[in-house]
Amino acid sequence: MQINQTQAHAELTAAFERYEDALVNNRVEVLDELFWPSEHTVRYGVTENLYGIEEIRAFRSGRPAVNLARTLRRTVITTFGPDAGTAMTEFVRDNADVIGRQSQTWMRLPGLGWRVVAAHVSLLRLAPIS
Repeated sequence: MQINQTQAHAELTAAFERYEDALVNNRVEVLDELFWPSEHTVRYGVTENLYGIEEIRAFRSGRPAVNLARTLRRTVITTFGPDAGTAMTEFVRDNADVIGRQSQTWMRLPGLGWRVVAAHVSLLRLAPIS
């Protein structure tokens, strides 16, 4: 298995960047497109556990479209062969006392291209500086 094969890595990076742009600009149709349209897709969020594309879509369509801007840091994208990969990143929002963490498992699926098949978002509260 080839780790971070050039073409696969570039394609997954582009898909991840498209996802991020859609997320911060509330392009729900693109977010829906980039998730595997399956009952097997899972997304664990900060306050929700979503099982299947229908629950994920319902969450996305009901999410407030405010305070979406964020800065990514320490993003690590790794591909495993030509059709599987992960995207891990930390994110921060202005004036926030937490660091967000996002992990995604991506697969290249026949007829669909790169899609998120599992995702997890969590927050880590920053310790006060004394």
